[in-house]
Amino acid sequence: MAQWHGISRRKPTGGRRVQARGKRSTEISSEKQFALIGEPKRKIYRKAGGNTLVRVLSENKVSVNDAKSGKTTLATLTNVVENDSNPNYIRRNILTKGAVVETDLGRVRITSRPGHDGVINGVLL
Repeated sequence: MAQWHGISRRKPTGGRRVQARGKRSTEISSEKQFALIGEPKRKIYRKAGGNTLVRVLSENKVSVNDAKSGKTTLATLTNVVENDSNPNYIRRNILTKGAVVETDLGRVRITSRPGHDGVINGVLL
């Protein structure tokens, strides 16, 4: 569900504001969409000024960079092992920046922002 980020009709004291106007479309944020492990699926959003934002809704591959050899390869995601941002994201297999995932190459820390970049990149641990 979308969230409204506008000014309240009430003041901090509890009194009503005199100039109460309606909700504007610029004050309403887009709904929460989490990147999950599964069949590849993306969604394109229109942002302010006509710009676009691509979000990963689900993905089963990750671009893994090996720092020692300097090579980047594609690996298959299996599950989320740890996530410092929220412990519930581990159980739900939600992909965020900084999450450590298990792949066929080993453990990988995600360095991209799947909800903002539209891709999933990571570094081999």
